[in-house]
Amino acid sequence: MSPRSASVNEELRRRSCERLLQATVELVGERGYEATTLADIADRAGTARGLVSYYFPGKRQLLQSAVHRLMHRTLQAALEREPADADGREMLARAIDAILGLARDQPVLMRTHMAGILQAQGFVQCAEQRRLAELLRETVARYGSGDVDADYPLLRALLMGAVFAILLPGAGMAAERLRAELFQRYGLDWEQGDPPQCDRPAVIGVLPADPQGVRQAAEAD
Repeated sequence: MSPRSASVNEELRRRSCERLLQATVELVGERGYEATTLADIADRAGTARGLVSYYFPGKRQLLQSAVHRLMHRTLQAALEREPADADGREMLARAIDAILGLARDQPVLMRTHMAGILQAQGFVQCAEQRRLAELLRETVARYGSGDVDADYPLLRALLMGAVFAILLPGAGMAAERLRAELFQRYGLDWEQGDPPQCDRPAVIGVLPADPQGVRQAAEAD
């Protein structure tokens, strides 16, 4: 039997890595972080235990990559659904709904992810995180930003803050209220994106709808 080509080996490695990421999302969502071991993840993925350590330096880094992959794929699916040529305001509405939806639908997983980011090792830079960042940056650009380098971090911070507020144990805020605040900030219509089946909640204040004005108002807070 002739040896496998480099391209075949690379594809096998990619598939193994994706199975590990998917298994991590499933198991942490089902059992929580502490109850999930690397051996459990390898077993669910159908791979050797040693492959986990080959691809990832530890469980925390594996989890962050797995959640970033889930966020990236969820966001990509929302942005690509029909009509795919929607305007920038619709795309931003879809992006906000996609991220808030994960906090609502995957609370254990997303709470664990946020807790890990706040720990000493902080934010893990990885290929999955970069793909997520690229999608959000593209969305900000399509929305009409004149300074994507400034407006993208602001959107990311606002989304992370909203997710944290939804997931805060004992004091979580309703996703609908946070959605209303974000939509108000960016001048989006309640019916855009993936609107919940409820009336639009009252919001605290009105900020400019244009990207430049949004950034200036946020920096002045």
